[in-house]
Amino acid sequence: MKFKKSLAVLAATTSVLAGVQAAQADDITVAYFLEWPMPFQYAKVKGMYEEAMGVNINWVSFDTGTAMSAAMASGDVHISVSQGVPPFVVAASAGQDIQIVDVAVSYSENDNCVVAEALEIDKTSAGELSGKKVAVPLGTAAHYGFLEQMNHFGVSLDSLEIVDMAPAESAAALAQGSIDMACGWGGALRRMKEHGNVLLTGAEKEELGILVFDVTSAPASFVAEEGDMLAKFLKVTADANAMWNSGDNTAEMLPVIAKDAGMDEGDTASTMATFIFPDVDSQLGEKWLAGGAQTFMKGVADVFVAAGSIDGALDSYENAVNTGPLAAANGM
Repeated sequence: MKFKKSLAVLAATTSVLAGVQAAQADDITVAYFLEWPMPFQYAKVKGMYEEAMGVNINWVSFDTGTAMSAAMASGDVHISVSQGVPPFVVAASAGQDIQIVDVAVSYSENDNCVVAEALEIDKTSAGELSGKKVAVPLGTAAHYGFLEQMNHFGVSLDSLEIVDMAPAESAAALAQGSIDMACGWGGALRRMKEHGNVLLTGAEKEELGILVFDVTSAPASFVAEEGDMLAKFLKVTADANAMWNSGDNTAEMLPVIAKDAGMDEGDTASTMATFIFPDVDSQLGEKWLAGGAQTFMKGVADVFVAAGSIDGALDSYENAVNTGPLAAANGM
């Protein structure tokens, strides 16, 4: 297997860097993704976070959740919006002291692997992937989904040439014919599908227990020292989600979100139609942060260990979730 070293180096790096300093009271940095449209971006553009929190916010876009982990570890980022659970698990398993503070979005249809159309491989012939070159963003939700799909189809990882590549780059490589399969999400996944097909639909993945959801995460030190500020951040996010979920504000919100995400309105609408934004009460329930997320993280870590991607898993991920700020936000 050709990808363990890269992921091990990433985990070691985030572990060594762990020790983030708390933000200055008047200036914080928040990480997010481009081409990943979410209701919070309406509030971002309208200045609602700054108004509620009383701080200046430096919004920085990232390509992968693993890069978010490293930035939080070095102290460059204080809050990460929509970080994938697998990159969070990789960092936490390596000893980085970060915590999940809410469930940002669930999106089983918007994270997948695409096989080049010229190969004519589908779920009935997935065994033919043996010997093929696959681009996977290591340590991400797409990586976890890839591992679980290959396990489901009985495709040995040792039979594949696996390269670590960000989704935007692998979409271009798939179009050029330099790789046989690419894994990713969002706008990159849409471009991948122009040149290939998925093996399993989102619903089929969920039937196999392959959940796909992102979280809002932060260094544990920031959560402890700036809990009130973080609660205000989560309250603004929850209000923006409620605005979107109501269906009454689409005309007002969609163009703002699309522009901020770097997408046209049509692609934004079709992408968000595959997203679920749980309300706060749901997030605080058993399915998510009152047990479900912790159990799921342990499962992800064990899969990564079995695949040789990380050296070890934590005995429990209970301490990797802190619902204090979200519960406080729910009372605001």
